[in-house]
Amino acid sequence: MEDRIDMPQTRSMRKALRQSLKRRQGNRAWKVRVKSARRALLDNLETATPEDTAANLRTAQKMIDKAAKRHILHPNTAARRKARLAQKVAAAQAR
Repeated sequence: MEDRIDMPQTRSMRKALRQSLKRRQGNRAWKVRVKSARRALLDNLETATPEDTAANLRTAQKMIDKAAKRHILHPNTAARRKARLAQKVAAAQAR
C-alpha cells in the first residue's frame, strides 16, 4: 500500500480497514470500466457507423447503470452522464 495508514487499535477497526481497502479497489475498478466505455464511445463518435455508435452508447449506459446499482455512482450522477452521452451522440448523428 503506497498510502500511509496508521495502524488501527482494535480488532473491529482492523477489519473495517481491510473492508474499506477491498471496497476501494472494487470501486476504482468500476470507475475505470465506466470511463473506458465512455472513452470508447467518444473517441469513435465521428468515424464509427451509426450502428456501432448505438452499440457503444448502450454499452456505456449499461456500465453507468451497473455502477449506480452498486452505489459507486450517485443515481443522479449516472442519469446526468447518460443524458450527456446521448446528447453528444444525437449531435454527432445530426451532422
